[in-house]
Amino acid sequence: MAIKKVIVLYGGKSSEREVSLESGKYIYQAVKDLGYEAQLVDYPKNFLSDQLTKNDFIFIALHGEDGESGELQKLLQQKSIPFSGSHYQACVNTWNKNTCKKLLRDNKIPTPEWITIPSLLEMEKDLESPFFDQLRPFNELFLKPAEDGSSIDVFRISSNKDLEDAIADSVDPRRAFILEESIDFRELTVPILSGRCLPAVEIKTSESFYNFNAKYLNEDTQLTELVLSEDKKNELEEICLKTLDVMGCSGWLRVDLMQDRKNNFYVLEVNTAPGMTSHSLFPKSAESIGLSYNDLVQEIINAQ
Repeated sequence: MAIKKVIVLYGGKSSEREVSLESGKYIYQAVKDLGYEAQLVDYPKNFLSDQLTKNDFIFIALHGEDGESGELQKLLQQKSIPFSGSHYQACVNTWNKNTCKKLLRDNKIPTPEWITIPSLLEMEKDLESPFFDQLRPFNELFLKPAEDGSSIDVFRISSNKDLEDAIADSVDPRRAFILEESIDFRELTVPILSGRCLPAVEIKTSESFYNFNAKYLNEDTQLTELVLSEDKKNELEEICLKTLDVMGCSGWLRVDLMQDRKNNFYVLEVNTAPGMTSHSLFPKSAESIGLSYNDLVQEIINAQ
């Protein structure tokens, strides 16, 4: 059945709301430019699922829990309404970093070592404690929410003071976090569209890592096509496509990775609703192969 109307869901209630609002506006304009009847809906405040029809297509521009946890996808699948991106189970597999990394490890896909923490308020605050032995030896670690994105509440930890500051500065220290081994060399991402890898993007930033400022505020962040030998390019794509299969993803997604100084790749996480702002990685990669923003939006719609 032909798609007549594209409803762009944006906003949400997560800490990534502002990023989602920007992504949604860009996507909505592209949808109009492509000639569809378009509607921009702030989710969940103005979303009425009972008014959806089989001719509607839902473009999920929601970041964080609202768009990536799988609950929205589950509802749309039950109503047989087509939507962008992966289905419910794939979102469940990728949304929680601990769940995702267990699947990666179980399927022999390299990922940095990690420890799960139920709450920062319960975490041991001395890096010399046996609690951290699983991650030794280390000079630094990364502290990340188990369920969130856009580098909100992500901290680089190299001292007990860093731990104390992270707990004090966290938006929500009561939720689950992971402590992750730091892989130091290159930070990169591989967008996947309709089962094929787009060019890998290397991220260079003046920040200590690719944090919220580097992603959305700083003008000096460099996103360039990653230069690799043919063998390493094939290895990277093989890892990313295996990750897609293991997670059960489809449509469009982004695999974030690190490369160490020995040129080994490590999968950090999978994003099932990537950012689509002017600073975002997915449009940057698509642009490098001549795919305009509007063309990319059309391909994402077609990817169902």
